[in-house]
Amino acid sequence: MRLAVLGGGGFRVPLVYGALLRDTAKPRVEEVVLYDVSLDRLEAIRHVLRGLAAGHDDPPEVLITTDLDTALRGAAFVFSAIRVGGLAGRVADERVALDLGLLGQETTGPGGIAYGLRTVPVATRVAERVAAVAPQAWVINFTNPAGMITEAMRRVLGDRVIGICDSPIGLIRRAATALGLDPARVSPDYVGLNHLGWLRGLTHQGHDVLPGLLADDGALRQVEEARVFGADWVRTLGAIPNEYLYYYYFTRESVTAISGRTRGESLLGQQEEFYAAVRARPDDALGSWRAARAQRDATYMAEARDVTDAGERDAADLAAGGYEGIALALMAAIARGESTTMILNVRNGTAVAGLPAEAVVEIPCAVDGAGARPLATRPLPGRFLGLMQQVKAVEQTAIEAALSGSSRQAVEAFALHPLVDSVTTARKLLDGYRARLPDLAAVLPGSA
Repeated sequence: MRLAVLGGGGFRVPLVYGALLRDTAKPRVEEVVLYDVSLDRLEAIRHVLRGLAAGHDDPPEVLITTDLDTALRGAAFVFSAIRVGGLAGRVADERVALDLGLLGQETTGPGGIAYGLRTVPVATRVAERVAAVAPQAWVINFTNPAGMITEAMRRVLGDRVIGICDSPIGLIRRAATALGLDPARVSPDYVGLNHLGWLRGLTHQGHDVLPGLLADDGALRQVEEARVFGADWVRTLGAIPNEYLYYYYFTRESVTAISGRTRGESLLGQQEEFYAAVRARPDDALGSWRAARAQRDATYMAEARDVTDAGERDAADLAAGGYEGIALALMAAIARGESTTMILNVRNGTAVAGLPAEAVVEIPCAVDGAGARPLATRPLPGRFLGLMQQVKAVEQTAIEAALSGSSRQAVEAFALHPLVDSVTTARKLLDGYRARLPDLAAVLPGSA
């Protein structure tokens, strides 16, 4: 079985390959094709993968290419993990907003809209090439903002594209572990959009155990999200929010905390050092990658943990993995017909009342050889549904702006977002992103 990885020169690709090395069930991936626009990055990651494969019998063969059709041809699955504009684009996403006194973050707020505006046209072209070259392939989308990009790709590929994120499963794992339960034996009541959702219930042996967790100070302290948001707030909500909701519930604190060096700026420096180290010492590529990964993992959402005094990330939680495990589990369920339930980004249909049928939502799904089917959710209270509706309207407006090139719709998307405070500021945002990213001006709507 052939797997194509788009964005194959990306830093997290070794996590996927490492998971493949541990997967011995049939059918298994025998060939991995890495596609990227940067041959230099592809070569660096291939050196890391060679280090990972050392000592393994019959590891998946690794090929690299800068030609998209070559990567797609013959693929049974496609992992899409592209970053249009690279980390320099992420830095601009964050810094333009911060310079206007707004939240500067990769997927949430103005930065997420800007990232989506330049990524949607590219992701749509990728979907069109998949449809032309590998029409039977399943696309598993990692590319952020994952909900928006998956929804745009669905216009071409329909149900054959599914979005994934590791935030919900991490939250559920932490909640179950805090109660001394096996995460594999609980059923979550989780509902939301990508990077905007809530764990409202956790069923074990027919009983909802979340109220017990919310009432237990000691157990709550074991859940990183509860430490970040505070016990009083999660009890007020009656739910544990996805970590990214910190940017909505504690906006002022977030802006203050990240006004220094942004996450994008930190990662840009880390990754420049990593790729330079591999060029200089290719035989030590794996060691360089592991050192950079440890630094990256330890500093994830550090600004929220620092402000709330939530402490360091749990080592066992880090070791449990993220995207790669979800992607491989989804691929295995489809390829092998192994029925399971997973939280995925899929077309809503009627699963979440109050949202459009075509909207991509992040909810539990039944998965088997036929793909993913969303499961119905309980009605949402207004304090959750209203925010979801507003952010989904922003996402859908941004998709239309990106595909039409309409500056009016781009300004509308910025202005409608709950973290943008005026239409005038929305216009400044669009102009600021175009000025900061001149090489990408062709895929951003024209000046307002």
